[in-house]
Amino acid sequence: MSKILVIEDESAIRRVLVKILSEESDSYNVNEAEDGLRGIEAIKKEDFDLVLCDIKMPKMDGVEVLEAAKKIKPEIPFIMISGHGDLDTAVNTMRLGAFDYISKPPDLNRLLTTVRNALDRKELVVENKILKKKVSKNYEMIGESDEIGVIKEIIEKVAPTDARVLITGSNGTGKELVAHWLHEKSPRSSAPFIEVNCAAIPSELIESELFGHVKGAFTSAVKDRAGKFEAANKGTIFLDEIGDMSLSAQAKVLRALQESKISRVGTDKDIKVDVRVLAATNKDLKKEIEEGRFREDLYHRLAVILIKVPALNDRRNDIPMLIDHFSQKIASEQGTTPKDFSKKALELLKGYDWTGNVRELRNVVERLIILGGKEVSEEDVKLFASK
Repeated sequence: MSKILVIEDESAIRRVLVKILSEESDSYNVNEAEDGLRGIEAIKKEDFDLVLCDIKMPKMDGVEVLEAAKKIKPEIPFIMISGHGDLDTAVNTMRLGAFDYISKPPDLNRLLTTVRNALDRKELVVENKILKKKVSKNYEMIGESDEIGVIKEIIEKVAPTDARVLITGSNGTGKELVAHWLHEKSPRSSAPFIEVNCAAIPSELIESELFGHVKGAFTSAVKDRAGKFEAANKGTIFLDEIGDMSLSAQAKVLRALQESKISRVGTDKDIKVDVRVLAATNKDLKKEIEEGRFREDLYHRLAVILIKVPALNDRRNDIPMLIDHFSQKIASEQGTTPKDFSKKALELLKGYDWTGNVRELRNVVERLIILGGKEVSEEDVKLFASK
């Protein structure tokens, strides 16, 4: 049932609105408030799916109500009710986040159509939030160490911008998690996130993979094909293991960053792209530059913001939290009950040399859950997780 609040100081208009909405659908639960202050009190106490709010009211006008409500519960759609002299103000409220406005006296068809559209939009927003939470759980950054805290702070500052980010760190530390969080917390989060593992693509195919090709560009090019940069348009492209990219592909990536243009293999025709570029590597790119394997100008284009992901050995206090996270996740995937780890088992695991970092820890936790007892003991660790 959709819960609607009508905020209107003129009792006759308020009664008409309540009557129209109540008679329109049994699924509308309509509440009312006689002024802005009471409306805000109701919004604080209850969850509404829609608010209809007059603009000119004593004590607190509709603009003030809208601004206050958006701070309390920003997801609630507002339909503003405007008199003839309030039309300019009504239009301005849409810049402040109102869904729409209706004029007095309300036209029945317009009112009901606007209400239905606003409720549909609210439902879509809620569904998207639920979906995003599910997606985000797959890329949670687990840990409370100072090292992880610094990374989270940088992400909060950098994500809302279009700044390019170079993420460094050993294999298995979670560089891709940082990239996903940068995307999900950005204004581009509803657009594509395209991941390219540069180390997994043969050097002779990397340019075609990134920029696409036209029919006949090479032997197996039997038709035109868009590349990853085009697929990521309006969104984010994550170039993982960029230190393994060929110099010729690096030159084309540099052009894409400089001019926001790419061209498919086999043609000089330019294609405009609007893409945020994130990159990651486990290599020392400055050393690669010295040895002529990486372009210095590309490095400086990519490394506007540098984020170094620490090795697991450098944040051992996060290991119990990571073990609990993996235990919960593995149990969910396998349809079983999560296993607890004894204190001695946790201490033993904290002391191991995790050369494979978080990825290795995850594999060890899965092995212990499968092979260990009801509670994973110190003996289980010694038997099945020996280093």
